[in-house]
Amino acid sequence: MTRTQKTVFILVALVALILGYAVNRALSGNSASDQTALIDAGIILLPQSRKLPDLTMTNQDGQPVQVNGFKDKWTLFFFGYTYCPDICPTTLAQLRQIKSELPQETLSKLRVVLVSVDPNRDTPQQLKQYLGYFDKDFVGLTGSVPDIQKLANGVSIPFIPADTSKPGYTVDHSGNLALLGPDGNQRGFIRAPFNNQKLLAQLPGLLERE
Repeated sequence: MTRTQKTVFILVALVALILGYAVNRALSGNSASDQTALIDAGIILLPQSRKLPDLTMTNQDGQPVQVNGFKDKWTLFFFGYTYCPDICPTTLAQLRQIKSELPQETLSKLRVVLVSVDPNRDTPQQLKQYLGYFDKDFVGLTGSVPDIQKLANGVSIPFIPADTSKPGYTVDHSGNLALLGPDGNQRGFIRAPFNNQKLLAQLPGLLERE
């Protein structure tokens, strides 16, 4: 990947987050103190929820899944891959730790989904084995590169498909999370890097919302 591609990738992600931040501050009906605490924890809420693309992908059990069908809980979408050397294992370990410290009532309202940006290597079986190292309740999704790109672009967390002809290739992707509400629509983002303690302070209140 060229330096120009990397720059474009970073700028797209930053612009999406900055726009969400600015509009959210201007239009949100929540109190200023609540908003400040959420933003300080890296939680950026959109002024209007955003529908996900109508796509069918495959989960870690080999079953078809509608990506706009994750409802009844709040869902965190993380775009990563099982051969990732750094961001992915760190992020999944942090999410596992956060889950372990949440109150049970809050925990029951949260779902974590890893969307693979490396379908060439991330078969359902590979996803299931990998996610099992972190949390058996984590969900894995894989599919075609165009569908994964459509989903990633739809929630403003783009990635750059890898050149799979190179041995030991890596995939450039964001560490941010897409935040989905119980209605299955995107409500915002959680910015990386994560501060576990600040997220633990804010997530229980956030997950009480409908």
